Amino acid sequence: MTIVAILTPIGFLAFTFTLGWQTGLLFLAGAVISWTGIWEWRSLSERIFAHMDNRQEPGTTRRTLVLFFLRLGLAIALLYVSLRCLNGTVYALVTGLGLAVLALTFEAIRLLR
Repeated sequence: MTIVAILTPIGFLAFTFTLGWQTGLLFLAGAVISWTGIWEWRSLSERIFAHMDNRQEPGTTRRTLVLFFLRLGLAIALLYVSLRCLNGTVYALVTGLGLAVLALTFEAIRLLR
């Protein structure tokens, strides 16, 4: 999550100054979805690992699933509104969404060392 938080303002400023504020906002929307996705999957994995290790699980299953589907619905709404209302390039949105993949790849390589 730290990698996404560091790269978000850098990418936002880069897209805003080169392609305009609407493209910068599209990148920001993708980055927010990436960050919340990593946060939600971390929560789900903590719950699964706690269940596998037979230790007390953090929170209830119902709460975890409700938050997961709520975040998914909000991500879909944010994608729809940003694509519908902002006339920037879609590649900025895809780049923002790709921050999660980049961050997870970086963490996986770091753990392999």
